[in-house]
Amino acid sequence: MAKVYIKSPAEIELMRESNKIVAEVLKMMSAMIKPGVTTKELDQFAEEFIRSRQAEPAFKGYGTDKKNLFPASLCVSVDDEVVHGIPSSRKLIEGEIVSIDVGVKKNKFYGDGAWTFAVGKISSDKQRLLQATEESLYEGIKQAVSGKRVHDISAAVQRRVEYEGFSVVRDLVGHGVGKYLHEEPAVPNYGESGTGLLLKTGMTLAIEPMVNAGSYRVRVDADGWTVRTVDGKASAHFEHTILVKDGKPEILTIS
Repeated sequence: MAKVYIKSPAEIELMRESNKIVAEVLKMMSAMIKPGVTTKELDQFAEEFIRSRQAEPAFKGYGTDKKNLFPASLCVSVDDEVVHGIPSSRKLIEGEIVSIDVGVKKNKFYGDGAWTFAVGKISSDKQRLLQATEESLYEGIKQAVSGKRVHDISAAVQRRVEYEGFSVVRDLVGHGVGKYLHEEPAVPNYGESGTGLLLKTGMTLAIEPMVNAGSYRVRVDADGWTVRTVDGKASAHFEHTILVKDGKPEILTIS
């Protein structure tokens, strides 16, 4: 990860643009997701839309292994897939849940966001998982104010999730975002309040609870990207890019 960058007012305005596109993509995905649609169709639509806004899909071609760069614009992760699922000809099935993670680069600044959607009618257990994960995101965001510490965010997420009987993934974390897709600080979804880096006005963070219905343990598929739960139980993922401010944080991923 790159160092912690405090963003200037002008840079924050540029981030508003990239994050607005992220929010627009997620809104469109909400309308498109239904039984029978392929994850590749979702990806192609998203890429065309992002490029139509004179922006770039931030995930496409991303990676440290030049022989296995991420091949798509969206990460599309279904049921027991936690994150980084690769879009394919797979058709979504009634009762599944699917997380859509999208990154956008515009004017040299990044936006990043994710949402988990129901495919048709889902079970009450999956509905509880989605609700708890979304609520934990907003509990974490409340803590993202100047003078608090990173792990105040982490602890708030963890408390909400574990109160509902679910578990937060340990191997993957949120992060700073802006000039780069991934910047310092790391923002875990577990931790002890009152610890971690001091938050300052102008920091921009991607807060992203990844929550499993069962164990927090995960593994990476042979494709080198797809992360899934070890026990095969469902996982949900919600993410906003936020601006740390005095008193109340600002969510940038809004349309």
